[in-house]
Amino acid sequence: MKIGLTQMDIVWEDKDANKIKIRKLAQKASEKNVDMLVFPEMTLTGFTMNTELAGEEMLFSETLKFFKDMSRDYDMAVVFGFVEDFGGEYYNKLMVAAGGRIIYEYDKIHPFNYSDEGEHYVGGHEVKTGEYKGVNFSGFVCYDLRFPEIFQAVADDVDVIYVIANWPKVRLLHFETLLRARAIENQCYVVGVNRIGDGNGIEYAESSMAFDPSGERLTKAHSKSELMVVDIDEHVVSEIREKYPFRKDRQVELYKSFYGK
Repeated sequence: MKIGLTQMDIVWEDKDANKIKIRKLAQKASEKNVDMLVFPEMTLTGFTMNTELAGEEMLFSETLKFFKDMSRDYDMAVVFGFVEDFGGEYYNKLMVAAGGRIIYEYDKIHPFNYSDEGEHYVGGHEVKTGEYKGVNFSGFVCYDLRFPEIFQAVADDVDVIYVIANWPKVRLLHFETLLRARAIENQCYVVGVNRIGDGNGIEYAESSMAFDPSGERLTKAHSKSELMVVDIDEHVVSEIREKYPFRKDRQVELYKSFYGK
């Protein structure tokens, strides 16, 4: 499967301007025969606490219609960030559109309280998995990357894990290190997609990247490209896990007992 990693300079809180950029990236991805195209967290606005601007009810959402139509028009799955307005409670979500419909949705479990995200967004309570073209996947959002337990919870059921982010330039060492660690720990592909540019006075830099199940980097470091494409093979995941069956030595019930003390 071909996965497209974007490096998008999100125009701060301007949904219409960002839709134009997204369409251009989708056209480029289509020309490269991308199967699954990945955009950063809060794709249409950047990491905003302006929930009234960002949030939309899912049933009548223009944003969801935009991404569903795009997935149909370009015959590819699209991974994107979305803010759901659920009766005045707001959720920072990762969603996947394919074939003109939503096939996956996930609510960010860990609001980034260092920047008061938890005062504006409700944290999710469930990890999820999905499937597209025979590849099993899961997805998380930005700050979730710092919490390895949720990655372990889905690892046995997936071939690739997506992490969409607005991760500041000042902490990019953490972003790369944690993405690689999650790939090594879980013996699966890990794809991190970050924004670039400036958003609300915060600087972001080119740092979208992908790692294979052994932790080897699949993308060029510090690439300036707004679109990178990697090939993943789900059979490599099972081969690595058979050759190095480290996950079979995990003692999950014992680990759970530690939390009860």
